[in-house]
Amino acid sequence: MPNAVILLSGGLDSATCLAEAKHRGFSAYCLSFDYGQRHRAELDAARRVAAALGATEHRILKLDLAQFGGSALTDTHLEVPVAGVKPGIPITYVPARNTIMLSLALAWAEVLGSRDIFVGVNAVDYSGYPDCRPEYIAAFEVMANLATKAGVEGAKLTLHTPLMSRSKAQIIQMGQCLGVDYGLTVSCYQADEDGKACGVCDSCRLRQEGFNAAGAPDPTRYVQKTEDR
Repeated sequence: MPNAVILLSGGLDSATCLAEAKHRGFSAYCLSFDYGQRHRAELDAARRVAAALGATEHRILKLDLAQFGGSALTDTHLEVPVAGVKPGIPITYVPARNTIMLSLALAWAEVLGSRDIFVGVNAVDYSGYPDCRPEYIAAFEVMANLATKAGVEGAKLTLHTPLMSRSKAQIIQMGQCLGVDYGLTVSCYQADEDGKACGVCDSCRLRQEGFNAAGAPDPTRYVQKTEDR
């Protein structure tokens, strides 16, 4: 089985991405990041998902992007928006996050002799982040093949984005076919220590809409019952 590095946040999309990598016959080396995010419960979810889906190895690297701030996910002085998904790039965007994480995934891939990285970015039902667009992914892949020993010697890296053009409902349906237990995942931007979701942040809203559109029961644990929110 060829090795692949999978960026695993512990959320719905990355869990589906891991399942797809396994389905394609890759040995999955999962990489998560403790980067100072307020929703650190997602790391516990990442551990659960990696174990449930049979990852070969799972590592959690510690960064401290909270030193820079600039995002409601890393700066507790900024509030997570809860009024509904708005046009434009939201304050939950973490500056350079995907570039940093993909660069570290690239480093591990070189050590593993892997030429495949999977990331669950999506350009349909998402929050408008610039580092989730196809143009960004294509540019990073070009850079990766220019910047690495493996790339220069002809071992081309491929950056896989199997969810890029799928709606959230389609992602959920895909994951169901692949055996993903979404009850293990945490998507909320401000989940509590037990992993219970707020139900009103952008990520929660997109997740809820996805399950509704997919006609699937939502296994998310909320701080309050749906009817009380």
